[in-house]
Amino acid sequence: MRAVLTLLFLLAVSSGYFVNESFAEVSENQAFLLEGSGFAVTEEIIRVSEIDLGLSSQDQRGSTINFLTEDGFISLDDKEFIISNLEGKFLREGKYIRINGEIESSSGFDTSISFFGRLVSESKDASVYGFTGRLTTSDDTYKIIYTTKLSNLTKIDSISSESVPSDETVIHILKYSSTQGIPDGTVPGQKNSIARLGFFSHDRISVEPGATITIVNDDLVSHNIISGKENSDRYVPFTPDGRISTGIITPNESVTITFDDVGFYRLYDPDYPWMKIVAYVFPSSDNLVLGTGQNLGN
Repeated sequence: MRAVLTLLFLLAVSSGYFVNESFAEVSENQAFLLEGSGFAVTEEIIRVSEIDLGLSSQDQRGSTINFLTEDGFISLDDKEFIISNLEGKFLREGKYIRINGEIESSSGFDTSISFFGRLVSESKDASVYGFTGRLTTSDDTYKIIYTTKLSNLTKIDSISSESVPSDETVIHILKYSSTQGIPDGTVPGQKNSIARLGFFSHDRISVEPGATITIVNDDLVSHNIISGKENSDRYVPFTPDGRISTGIITPNESVTITFDDVGFYRLYDPDYPWMKIVAYVFPSSDNLVLGTGQNLGN
């Protein structure tokens, strides 16, 4: 069993989270996303597990900063658990993370978790943590091994124009997002489409409840941005939740949307599911964004 856990750890630390890793500065009153994957192991089985949590840091006492878990999920293979009652701390100003509490399955059964993360690598906008711990269901107790990325949401300058109020956050749908890159022949000597990681000018935003954002379509086709729950199923990546729907946004047009409720929103285009934004809505926050996309079409 020890050899299996050692192998799984080596697999975890060799994952893509160590590519372009960066530093997420931990301080009070900040929003964070903790995203990662790994394995949940018993003596008999190994399950693929994912973690995706929205966090907000609170008060600091000495080198410890408490945080609240606002929203998110943990999965075991195709089974998802939503947040029920989790508490956590950043220890030694972010060198370690402790998460304890309960998550709830779709059938209503509580599952307890106890995770401890150690900072592995850091750079500009996020930090990589290795997590170990236990996940206890009604049937089994799993040892977990995760590689995760902690991303914080950083301030941007206000954007204003004659047609857009200066207190609104503006997000642009980037040109060629619908084709995942520049089409063949657009760039001299380029034979294949160029894939990119970002399809919006900002991939993640954090705003207060009641804030309004404007979405501008700079692409060549129409888009429809809605909110939903992200699934671990590659064939059905999202399930609409009915909270946000822009309707059709034709090329060169824009729409405004308002986030009325506190929570964790995932915005996506159902026709082009690789196009997605995370919106983190909670009180007492400046308008923040993370993940500026690259407009390869210009």
